[in-house]
Amino acid sequence: MKNKRKNTRVPFQVIIGLDFPDRNHAECETTDLSLKGVFVLGVTGHTVGEKCLVSLRLVGSTSHLTLKMKGTVVRVEEEGLALHFYEMDLDSFFHLKNILYYNSKDPDALDDELSAQIENFQDQS
Repeated sequence: MKNKRKNTRVPFQVIIGLDFPDRNHAECETTDLSLKGVFVLGVTGHTVGEKCLVSLRLVGSTSHLTLKMKGTVVRVEEEGLALHFYEMDLDSFFHLKNILYYNSKDPDALDDELSAQIENFQDQS
C-alpha cells in the first residue's frame, strides 16, 4: 500500500484516552505520532469518520500534562485505529510540536511541514 502521509511520524509510546459519543477507551497505547494524527493500539469497534475527544497524557517524575485534541477515525486495522487531529488548543499544539521535534530524526522536515500548514491556514482565513 502506498504511503499517503503528508506529515512525519515519530515512534512515540504514551497512554491516550479516547472519548467517543457511545464509548470510552481510557488506557490505550500509541505507536506513533505526527502533527496531524496518531495510531492507537487495541481500539476496535469503530468506523472511519467517527469523531472523538483525545487526551494524550504525558507523565514525568515531577509533572503531569494532558494534551487535548479532537480526532476523526481515518483508518481501522486489526491492531487498532488511526486518528486525524482536526482541532486542538494552542498549548496542546505547541507541546505536540515539541514532542515531535525532540523525537524526530529530521527536525528540518518538521519545520517545512509546519510552515506549509501555517501557509494553508493563512490562505483559508
